Amino acid sequence: MSRRVVRQSKFRHVFGQPVKADQMYEDIRVSKVTWDSSFCAVNPKFVAIIVESGGGGAFIVLPLAKTGRVDKNHPLVTGHTAPVLDIDWCPHNDNVIASASEDTTVMVWQVPDYVPVRNVTEPVVTLEGHSKRVGIISWHPTARNVLLSAGCDNLVILWNVGTGEMLLVLEDMHTDLIYNVGWNRNGSLLVTTCKDKKVRVIDPRKQQVVAEKAKPHDGARPIRAIFMADGKIFTTGFSKMSERQLGLWD
Repeated sequence: MSRRVVRQSKFRHVFGQPVKADQMYEDIRVSKVTWDSSFCAVNPKFVAIIVESGGGGAFIVLPLAKTGRVDKNHPLVTGHTAPVLDIDWCPHNDNVIASASEDTTVMVWQVPDYVPVRNVTEPVVTLEGHSKRVGIISWHPTARNVLLSAGCDNLVILWNVGTGEMLLVLEDMHTDLIYNVGWNRNGSLLVTTCKDKKVRVIDPRKQQVVAEKAKPHDGARPIRAIFMADGKIFTTGFSKMSERQLGLWD
């Protein structure tokens, strides 16, 4: 009886070519926080990366036009009192970015086109409403000044960033930690994945779950889901044998 020790993969002996040093960013101390997020966000002007910082949380904003070695004293965006867990650029304004943190707050920042001389410490607005750390933020794709946040208190909150007020709170919909949240193309529906192994489609206006799928993937590791352009839902997850799985759902 033969036992496969090494997984078969057609990519095992494929190696990429790194870009030249002057085309990449060097010397960035990326955050070591154990949280399931991409730790970076990019738009047509800037790339933002969550970095290590003493005594709070910070991220660095770098212009796409200027690559190379990053100065150790490059100004950071600092204001959170605990590590930053997620960042997201506003789709309607390339100089506005939101950050979510373990300190239970969401902050919205105005980033200047020039490189500031010192750290940016004053957010445009601070959004307070979660009771536990906030790990997910996502701007509404079509409506200006509407931001979504999801925290470890199992709440999803929609904010009016212009006034700093809560538009609505989606509670009692998730029984456990929310893994990810995604809007559809026009922002009329949300898809969420949760530690309870369910994928939910939520209509935020009606404040109700309009579709639900239990155990799209059998594995215990986190599931992620996004809306496709045609309204179908694409999920990634794992089987019971910890093999990667992709799913497409109607």
